[in-house]
Amino acid sequence: MAWNEPGGNSNNQDPWGGKRRGGDRKGPPDLDEAFRKLQESLKGLFGGGNKRGSDGGSSGSGGGSGKGGGFGLLGIGLVVLVAFWLYSAIYVVDEQEQAVVLRFGQYHETVGPGLNIYFPPFDRKYMENVTRERAYSKQGQMLTEDENIVEVPLTVQYKISDLQAFVLNVDQPEISLQHATESALRHVVGSTAMDQVLTEGRELMASEIKERLQRFLDTYRTGITVTQVNVQSAAAPREVQEAFDDVIRAREDEQRARNQAESYANGVIPEARGQAQRILEDANGYRDEVVSRAKGEADRFTKLVAEYRKAPEVTRQRLYLDTMQEVFSNTSKVLVTGDKGQNNLLYLPLDKMIESSRSGTGNGSNSGTPSQSANDAAAAAAAARANEAQQRGEVRTRETR
Repeated sequence: MAWNEPGGNSNNQDPWGGKRRGGDRKGPPDLDEAFRKLQESLKGLFGGGNKRGSDGGSSGSGGGSGKGGGFGLLGIGLVVLVAFWLYSAIYVVDEQEQAVVLRFGQYHETVGPGLNIYFPPFDRKYMENVTRERAYSKQGQMLTEDENIVEVPLTVQYKISDLQAFVLNVDQPEISLQHATESALRHVVGSTAMDQVLTEGRELMASEIKERLQRFLDTYRTGITVTQVNVQSAAAPREVQEAFDDVIRAREDEQRARNQAESYANGVIPEARGQAQRILEDANGYRDEVVSRAKGEADRFTKLVAEYRKAPEVTRQRLYLDTMQEVFSNTSKVLVTGDKGQNNLLYLPLDKMIESSRSGTGNGSNSGTPSQSANDAAAAAAAARANEAQQRGEVRTRETR
C-alpha cells in the first residue's frame, strides 16, 4: 500500500521518515510556507501589515523573523549600491588625456592626469586624448579657376587644443571640421589655375588651406588646432585622363624645346659677342698701329729733311743703300748694270750663294738663316755698286780737272 493511503500507514509518516503536516514529528521545510514568510517580511519592510493567522502566537513569531530578514536584505542592497556607485564614480585620467566635468549640466572643472572622482548622476564627465594627432582625409572633384575639373585628395592632421570648447561649444566638432575643410579646399582650388593644381602649386595651396581652415575653426570655437595639411597628387577625372596626359606631354615637349633653344642661345650669343669684341680689339690695334706708324714716318721724314739739308750727298747715298738693301732682301737673283754708255753687267747669284752657304755650314752652331744670308748678299752687292759708282765719280773728277 502507498504510504499516504488511508489506513495504510498507522504512523502517518512519509518516505523520508518525517512527520506529515499536523503530526508530532518534524519533516523537510515546506516551500509554500517559506515563500509566504518571505512575502510577509517584504510587506513589513515596505510598510505592509502582517496578517494574523488562526494561531496568534505562531503569527507573532513569524512576523518577528520576517522583520529581521528584511533588514538584512536591505543592508546587503545598500552595500551593493554603494559599491557600484564608487566603482562608477572613481576614474583615472592618463597622461595624454584630460576630462571635463559638468555638474547639473553646467561646466564645473577640467581635470588633468591622475585619480579623480565625480558624483553621478549629478555630474557628467567627458574624457578625450588631447595630445594625439588625428587625421581626416577628403577627396572630391571641383572646378579650378580656368573652369577645369580636377580631383584633389587632401589629408588634414589636427589635435584638441581646448577640451572645454571641444565639448561644450559645438555639438559635433569633428563634423564641423569636415565641412570647414571642404569649404576651404573648394575656395582655394577655385582660385587656382589647373596647371598650378597639377604641378608645383600644391605646397602653396596646402598653406592657404591650412590658414583658412584654422580661421574657420577659430570662428566656430571648436577647440581644434590644425597641425598639418597635405595636398596629395591631384589628377584629372578618369573620363578625361588620357586627354590630360596628352596635354601634359605636350607641355613637357614645349619646355624641353625651350630649354634646348635657351641652351643653344647661351652657347652662341657669348661666342658671337667674343668674336665681335675680338674684331673691335683688332680694329683698334690696327688703327693705333697705322696712326703710330704714320706719326713715326712723319717724324722720321722731318728729321731726314734736317739731315739732308746738312749733307745732301751723304743722305742721298744712305737712302739709296737702304732702298737697295730692302729690295735685294726679297729676291734671289740680282743684276747690277753700269752707267749709261757702258755695257758691263754684274750678276750676283744669291740663290747659289745661299745654297752653298747651307751646304758649307751644315748643321753647325754658326749657320745663319736664309734671310740673313740674302741680306748679307744684298748688302755686299749694294756695297759693290756703291764702290763702283764712287770710282766712276773719281774718274769723272779727274777728267774734269
